[in-house]
Order: sequence, then C-alpha cells, then structure tokens
Amino acid sequence: MDDQLHDVRITAGHATGTVALDGRDISKKVSGYSLQQRAGRPAELVLFLSPLLNDEFDGLARVMVGVPPDPGPAAAEFLSAIDAGELERHALSRHDLMDGGPHELTRGMLRLLREWASGGWQPQEEVADAVPH
Repeated sequence: MDDQLHDVRITAGHATGTVALDGRDISKKVSGYSLQQRAGRPAELVLFLSPLLNDEFDGLARVMVGVPPDPGPAAAEFLSAIDAGELERHALSRHDLMDGGPHELTRGMLRLLREWASGGWQPQEEVADAVPH
C-alpha cells in the first residue's frame, strides 16, 4: 500500500468511465474500483476488476491495487447448502443434460450447480421415486 496521497478523478456512466491518477488517465489499465471515505480521513481508492462503474469522485485518495476475492469460501458455502438427493433428482429429470456420453450424470450435475450458482434454481415438482417405499 502506498501511504502517499494521489490526485484522483473518476467520472463514470452506466457502462463506461474514466479513472485518472495524478493527472494520468489509467482507464484502460483498470476495469473497476472501490471508493471509501471515513470522516476525518482521506478517501481510499482500491483498483480491481469490477463489472460497471457508476460513481463520480474528484479529490485526494489513498490508492491500493486490489485483488479479486478468493471464490473458494463462497463456493464451499454454496455447495454445503446443496441437498445431494435433490441435485440427483433434478439432474436425472433434465433430459437436456443427458447425452449418453461418458460421465453424463456428473457433467449434468456440474451444469446444474453452475445454473443454480448463477441464480437459475427453480423449484421442481416432486419426481416420483422408481422404488416404492
């Protein structure tokens, strides 16, 4: 982290924007930022990968180069919430996932997990078991 304050100017719209650091446009070198300021302290600007820019700031800030967060803990939490039986039932009932190729059930489950992780989970009518209880 650089303790020196830098002159920062940010202009942003819905999908485009510019980031200038010490009068130099660095927009093509960054794709996102996080800007934070606490009362009585200089603003802190973290440059990192982010989908859209939509703020405006002009002033002095402490600048840090950030690293995208580790997806491991979030993935572990997501996977721990999955019911194995429900995943299997959903995969087996989705004929579009079954192509007869090697490891089709595993590939189908992985595709379902990607869909669910992206917000595509949809409740499904109960699939009747083939074996009576």
